[in-house]
Amino acid sequence: MVDFAFLDSGTGGIPYLTYLLEKNPAASCVYIGDTANFPYGEKTHEEIVKCVLSITDRIIKSFNPRIIVIACNTMSVNTLDVLREVFPDTQFVGTVPAIKLAASVSKKRRIGLMATKATVENPYNIDLKNHFAADCELILRSDAELISFIERESFTATKEECVKAVLPAVNFFKEKGCDAMILGCTHFLNLRDLIQEVAGDELKVVDSKEGVVKRALSILNSLPDHKVEKGKPKLFVTWLSEKEKSEYDVICSRYNLEWGGMLN
Repeated sequence: MVDFAFLDSGTGGIPYLTYLLEKNPAASCVYIGDTANFPYGEKTHEEIVKCVLSITDRIIKSFNPRIIVIACNTMSVNTLDVLREVFPDTQFVGTVPAIKLAASVSKKRRIGLMATKATVENPYNIDLKNHFAADCELILRSDAELISFIERESFTATKEECVKAVLPAVNFFKEKGCDAMILGCTHFLNLRDLIQEVAGDELKVVDSKEGVVKRALSILNSLPDHKVEKGKPKLFVTWLSEKEKSEYDVICSRYNLEWGGMLN
């Protein structure tokens, strides 16, 4: 048994894992990137549900986690209700775009949401906007190219290459007159500081990391006392090319993770 299993389509949820461990170093964690089905953002709702149910079943059988953090906006907005119905004995924490936070910092009342195609097109965002940012204009941008760059190249890329990759998105929201920019795909958090540096003071970058981790730890604290085997968090993927293995070696070294290999 472990306290937390983090699930994403690849490396996107790693900042959530590392931030949770900053807040609670005693938590036992595993991280699973469903790389066999990357990218999720280009799939239909039905395809996303099928993939997430399958990998979640494998995670529960392999690790018996007390809580699964769906560290992916696309997975969360499409599957959370289904996951809770199919796996009622497992606690789930989702990740959804930080529209409420963006509205709280926007003075122009024009906020931008950058995410996958599947997240941008999901009506859940309109519900969030109507509930938490009714007086704001929500500008949408899907950016599969940047997500692919972050997943497959960013960890071994130079800073100049990373700046070139994020500039189109930053410039897009500036040209639209936004003063808040929501990172609505967890992959973007791997370059969060750089995105904010490129955006400058006039465009505030926001994300859901703090809220998600706070919620996850509150659930853990509400559960009965337990004993789990604490160790270095292990990172697993469901598919890996030879080229990507070297990138995951860099990731594990950078974030103090143990490479778990392919999830059986």
